[in-house]
Amino acid sequence: MARQLNERQQKFLEVLFEEAGGDMVLAKKMAGYSETSSTSAIVRGLKEEILEATQMYMARNAPKAAMAMTGALFDPTELGLRDKMSAAKELLDRVGLVKTEKMQVEATGGVMLMPPKAVVEEDED
Repeated sequence: MARQLNERQQKFLEVLFEEAGGDMVLAKKMAGYSETSSTSAIVRGLKEEILEATQMYMARNAPKAAMAMTGALFDPTELGLRDKMSAAKELLDRVGLVKTEKMQVEATGGVMLMPPKAVVEEDED
């Protein structure tokens, strides 16, 4: 169940990834907190909500990352393409769209390895 946030907390989360561009201090000012309010205290109080908003922001930008990767097919000579592809790959990995690898194993006349037999020692009487 989501907890109730006050008006300033809601405003802080709304502006954090939009107008404030991720800048916590600017988001604090835009949300109406005083200059003397501790940014650390605000963030500590909203930690879970900030993490959830971050996940949503990453998910919202995943299509841009996918477009950047496929755009390389149309213009493989674009400047900075390697860095752009790396950033797109990282973002897609973090939102859960990871590269899948398939492995095909074929064997003919293989050898099966067995564990060694247990040695039973007999008592000498």
